[in-house]
Amino acid sequence: MFFFEVILVFWIMFKVVSVIVWNNSPFLRKVSLSSVFTRHKRRFPRSKWEEEKTDDGTKWTFLEHKGPVFAPPYEPLPSNVKFYYDGKELKLSEDAEEVAGFYARMLEHDYTTKSVFNTNFLTDWRKVMTPEEAKLIKDLSKCNFKEMHAYFQSVSEKNRNRSKEEKAALKAKNEEIQKEYGFCTIDGHKEKIGNFRIEPPGLFRGRGEHPKMGKLKRRVMPEDVLINCSKDSKIPKPPSGHKWREVRHDNTVTWLASWTENVQQQAKYVMLNPSSKLKGEKDWQKYETARKLHKCIDKIRENYRADWKAKEMQVRQRAVALYFIDRLALRAGNEKDDEQADTVGCCSLRVEHIQLHKEKDGKEYVVVFDFLGKDSIRYYNEVPVEKRVFKNLEIFIENKKDSDDLFDRLNTQTLNEHLKDLMPGLTAKVFRTYNASITLQKQLDELTDGDASVPEKILAYNRANRAVAILCNHQRAVPKGHSKSMEALKEKIQAKRDQIDEAEEDLRQASKAAKRGSVKEKLACDKKKKALERLKDQLKKLELQETDRDENKTIALGTSKLNYLDPRISVAWCKKHGVPIEKIYNKTQRDKFRWAIDMAGPDYVF
Repeated sequence: MFFFEVILVFWIMFKVVSVIVWNNSPFLRKVSLSSVFTRHKRRFPRSKWEEEKTDDGTKWTFLEHKGPVFAPPYEPLPSNVKFYYDGKELKLSEDAEEVAGFYARMLEHDYTTKSVFNTNFLTDWRKVMTPEEAKLIKDLSKCNFKEMHAYFQSVSEKNRNRSKEEKAALKAKNEEIQKEYGFCTIDGHKEKIGNFRIEPPGLFRGRGEHPKMGKLKRRVMPEDVLINCSKDSKIPKPPSGHKWREVRHDNTVTWLASWTENVQQQAKYVMLNPSSKLKGEKDWQKYETARKLHKCIDKIRENYRADWKAKEMQVRQRAVALYFIDRLALRAGNEKDDEQADTVGCCSLRVEHIQLHKEKDGKEYVVVFDFLGKDSIRYYNEVPVEKRVFKNLEIFIENKKDSDDLFDRLNTQTLNEHLKDLMPGLTAKVFRTYNASITLQKQLDELTDGDASVPEKILAYNRANRAVAILCNHQRAVPKGHSKSMEALKEKIQAKRDQIDEAEEDLRQASKAAKRGSVKEKLACDKKKKALERLKDQLKKLELQETDRDENKTIALGTSKLNYLDPRISVAWCKKHGVPIEKIYNKTQRDKFRWAIDMAGPDYVF
């Protein structure tokens, strides 16, 4: 017994000394915990979404890539493809021929029927002509592009009908280019690049009735391009005989290359793929900021409602504008110069963009909005508003001309400064993101029947998404092939109904035979019954598809889904209701929202 008592005493003393040393040695604690964490990390590696982030604006410490891929050089037309001016054959210079080809490709498009498009094209086309060509070609109606158009159509047809071997060779070539230029190394991660190919030259289209449609988008050259990478990386080599405009080492931005396009003078970037860590973090932060607004939205609304009665007119205008940004998801709007499309946002609304009706269609205090929003998309909305808002608008337009600013004491800068005072990081776009996401969450909660079939749930999801698209004014023209595809779908539906009629008759006959008691006949009857049920399910899917297509024909669902809806709402909904994520997000979208798919559980609520 004595021996065991001695061992026990020594063991207790050892534990006491260990505790004393541990408590008085931060270094030992740090080493020990570090080793434990290291072992844990080896067993459970952290995902790229969970890595530590810096607060000093640094986006990366190491970035290496190969630079962008430029559009291939122009290939002149075959000698047998002619261009005619005023009925006479005219051989164009290479530059003039290339630009003429851009127009010839679009010869049967609606754009070439628009005077603005044609005027802009002719103006820019003549700039690339030789002096002799410019002196001769002054009237677009005298130009005959028909042979060029036919040639490009034949090339397209040939490309569509490539053999399997040709398709395989082209695919292999593109995969090699993707492998070399489509990835970068950033802080130890091999990340996919989103758009490593620079857009080829062509004619600017724009959306809506854009005043610059038809202008020439010039070919981007290496001398136009800024490269961004680490100092200690292998600097991308420009194409032979060229040099970069500049090489930068700016780790506070996430773009890899940049240039300015010539039509609207907008900066264009080569960026990381949406599935990358940095892009995922940016997305996550955007939606987290919108969620923060949810916590203080009631207080903000209370404040701007109180400001409708403010003595200062500037405060009143700001409060009414904020009401519209919040309730109607309007963009703030920026000042435009004369060269840009006459598009407006909330702060740049003019008197001509609204009409006030004390009573309209049985509703009181109605404001009718009618203006061109982003991308020259018309915004038309008849909105009943609160009496105090209506009265303020009457004051704002008093003694003003149609062309005068509605909110003449407000601009986007002062509005955004005010928003930042209300909540750090708050902008008009955060309101738009918040209202879009909260609308989706509420609509899904209201429209989803947990006992419904998957196609019925998808219809409910698209209806919820459509409510958001309507709120954000995400419109589109009815697709050209809509009528044809709907007719084809109706034919399928009718054929399926005919099959059901036949199957029902077969089942009636089989049921009579089964009553005679033959086991074989009973089995045949059961088989026909199940076949009929399958046909009815197929019909239901087709009918739901018809409803969905028809309801969505003028609504662009993708814009809100990609930019304004917290993807965790959709992911959680899919997980909760057993809907495959592929039914909601395509592969590109799943890559973009990989962070949300990894993080969101079925109980996530915005």
